[in-house]
Amino acid sequence: MGFSWGEQSLYFRPGTLDEAVHVLAAHGGQILSGGTDFFPALGDRPLPGSVVDVSDISEIKGIAVESDQVRIGGLTTWSQVIAAALPRCFDALKSAAREIGAIQIQNRATVAGNLCNASPAADGVLPLLALDAEVQLVSAAGSRRLPLADFIVGNRKTLRRPDEILSSVIVSRRLDDAASAFLKLGARRYLVISIAMVAAIVKTDGAGSVAEARVAVGSCSVTAQRLTALEAALVGAPARVGLSALASREHLTSLSPIDDVRATASYRSDAALTLIGRALDACVGNY
Repeated sequence: MGFSWGEQSLYFRPGTLDEAVHVLAAHGGQILSGGTDFFPALGDRPLPGSVVDVSDISEIKGIAVESDQVRIGGLTTWSQVIAAALPRCFDALKSAAREIGAIQIQNRATVAGNLCNASPAADGVLPLLALDAEVQLVSAAGSRRLPLADFIVGNRKTLRRPDEILSSVIVSRRLDDAASAFLKLGARRYLVISIAMVAAIVKTDGAGSVAEARVAVGSCSVTAQRLTALEAALVGAPARVGLSALASREHLTSLSPIDDVRATASYRSDAALTLIGRALDACVGNY
């Protein structure tokens, strides 16, 4: 299926980030990178305005493991995330990357596209949320950084301004040696929008207890949620299989699952609690 241009549509293909933000400032337009969400969303409709194709901008591609942080370029594909040599705490992100469509999609879809699309079922959001990731946004006026937790504000809604490009995702290396896990439940094993999904990170101390824990749940509210009360309850517990017993329904009160064609709200809650337990036990089982 093809697509058509509206009467006022213009197509720009800048070669640098500076060119791209100045085109956006002057002409506006929708940003196109991998296109794996962009074109399906159009359906049979013509493009409603101009397009700024940023797929040639090499300076915001790739992954840099720096002394104190990991910087993931916004145009990095999920296949590149899977192939990268990253600290252990990124294992959940790699697992999520393998769930983003088929391999052909992973070869094209970008990290920035997944975050800016801001679906409640976006696989890439959850492990990055657990990693306390920040996003860097660049415009002709300058750049700014926001916690990912603040950046996504609703279903398909973010704080990105129309003149901004998400240039990179930044993750502190403070949790390098922590174990992490990502689990997803859908109606089938692959190529599916999730009913519920969970990312967990567990860091232990020298005594074999939980020093820090992160638990995030997706597809159970309008935005992915960190379960901070559960995270606090896990600190100090023995880091061994059975850690899952500390997770309870009371820890899910911040979630707001819905009934839809994939599952009921009650089933989503049940699934989320089960996945949380399995993810936590998977993390401590790796120690």
